[in-house]
Amino acid sequence: MAGDSETVTLLDAGQAEGAQAAGAGPAPDKSMPGHVAIIMDGNGRWAARRGLPRVEGHRRGVEAVRRAVRSAIDLRIPYLTIYSFSSENWRRPAAEVADLMGLLKLFVRRDLADLHANGVRVRIIGEREGLPGDIAGLLREAEERTARNTRLTLVVAFNYGGRQEILRAVQKLAEAVAEGRLAPAAIDVAAITAALDTDGIPDPDLVIRTSGEQRVSNFLTWQTAYSEFVFVPDFWPDFDHATFLAAIGEYQNRDRRFGGLSARAG
Repeated sequence: MAGDSETVTLLDAGQAEGAQAAGAGPAPDKSMPGHVAIIMDGNGRWAARRGLPRVEGHRRGVEAVRRAVRSAIDLRIPYLTIYSFSSENWRRPAAEVADLMGLLKLFVRRDLADLHANGVRVRIIGEREGLPGDIAGLLREAEERTARNTRLTLVVAFNYGGRQEILRAVQKLAEAVAEGRLAPAAIDVAAITAALDTDGIPDPDLVIRTSGEQRVSNFLTWQTAYSEFVFVPDFWPDFDHATFLAAIGEYQNRDRRFGGLSARAG
């Protein structure tokens, strides 16, 4: 994640797309999702198709992050989660990982003030232990500086893996049992949920994945048990307000039953 030489900000990033997509948005008489999570996929393929280096795809992906945040604010969606760097991404070539870390640093340095000014609270999920000190410090700064904001909670999944998150939660609960602070019978769905990185954050109503891939990729494994999924063909750098609106419109046409009977059956 990061900024580049262009000066698109949250204040103006979504406005052109919003005007262009007038009439294509969500139905006003249907509920909006309270939490949208996005698997941002396709930066590298976007760049490859244009004969550009992969890092340029990641730079353009940052612009798409800005647009998505602006759209969430405009649509009054309380929670937006982005899958920015998975625990498996460390397996990528060292040069690409270094580029991604550099982009993250630039994003925090250039965009944090704008996020704060727009009432965005930043929340980081993922494994913190073992991160480089400068990266860990930037993540902590982003959370602390925006902690009191209430307009939008931007959840950034960084060094994150769903299975690893569940493992950490299980280990935390097992330690509590071993120390006599928790009875085994007291471990229920609520206890596990509270032990996850996302404690206090509602489960996603809608998960969007770009690039046409149709898999979860170890993202919010526990939290997405009843989420609706929308897979869009666009690569992440092309994700805009119109794409966001179309995904929400598809979500609104779903019949969410949560294991019960359809409300449409009357």
